[in-house]
Amino acid sequence: MIDPSQIEKLLGRLPSVEAEMGDPSVFSDKARSRKLLAEYAFLKKLDYEWVAYQLGEASEKDLAAALLKPDPLAARNAVMEIRAGTGGEEAALFAGDLFRMYSRYAETAGWRISVMNENKTSLDGYKEIVFTVVGDGAYGRLRFESGGHRVQRVPETEAQGRIHTSAATVVVFPEADEEDELEIPDCDIRIDLFCAGGAGGQHVNKTESAVRMTHIPTGLVAVCQDERSQIRNREKCLATLKARILDKRRRDEEAKLGADRMSLRGSGDRSERIRTYNFPQNRMTDHRIDLTLYSLDRIIDGEMGPLLDALAEHDMDERLERELGSPGADREKP
Repeated sequence: MIDPSQIEKLLGRLPSVEAEMGDPSVFSDKARSRKLLAEYAFLKKLDYEWVAYQLGEASEKDLAAALLKPDPLAARNAVMEIRAGTGGEEAALFAGDLFRMYSRYAETAGWRISVMNENKTSLDGYKEIVFTVVGDGAYGRLRFESGGHRVQRVPETEAQGRIHTSAATVVVFPEADEEDELEIPDCDIRIDLFCAGGAGGQHVNKTESAVRMTHIPTGLVAVCQDERSQIRNREKCLATLKARILDKRRRDEEAKLGADRMSLRGSGDRSERIRTYNFPQNRMTDHRIDLTLYSLDRIIDGEMGPLLDALAEHDMDERLERELGSPGADREKP
């Protein structure tokens, strides 16, 4: 059961938050203003659902969902890496298909793709590609894409028309932010410079503009060769390295606490298969939520909305069960 006194206590903060937002000095402090705006959005949504519930226009599940505090990382940009797995050239082509799928979805969402590092094959596939999805809420929307992706289809390189199975892995983590206050001593980073390369090892330019950074304590590596400027590549490379370090820290903390709230995002084990793309049957199956959609042609073309909506809904249901005991998850208010 939902405790009305708990809701009233939370909503009692709303006048104070609104008053703070009326103070111009608040917005000179970026971290403070961001936190305040997030709290205001949370309270306004809760206020709306509470009024609707009292009028009999909202379900108990909707109200309970409004009580869940949003993940502060959800609004950030996303850093994604796709690597070809088993399957040779076909796996590399599939990795390219996944990159184009995410790129097209990002375009429809009004987001921007910024490639950090890529290792292309002669047939326009990718052995590896690392990129940032720049846009409000990108990480929150794409965070459940981490894991193993399997494809079943007749490869372009197959002359006899046999269906092959190959795979690629995807990793998603939030971009580091200045409010993380992550300072890395220079002595903890090894920097290697090299010439940016293209498919087949051809040099895109003859200057050492590409940058590889290794975080010595953890062994984490980031590479950026997208920009012609070494300075710009250094900046982007450091941002990616910080994101990797923060993601590792968060996972380590969750492991120490025995936290089990990342079931959809997975354990970080790239061998964990999360989805199968069956082209002959135009079928996509997400194994974590037992969802099968016979619209693979549209999904691979970037129409990922129904899939991502289902993953977000499942995650919310799990949070309701874990944090609030799933009050009224399947019941409407009488």
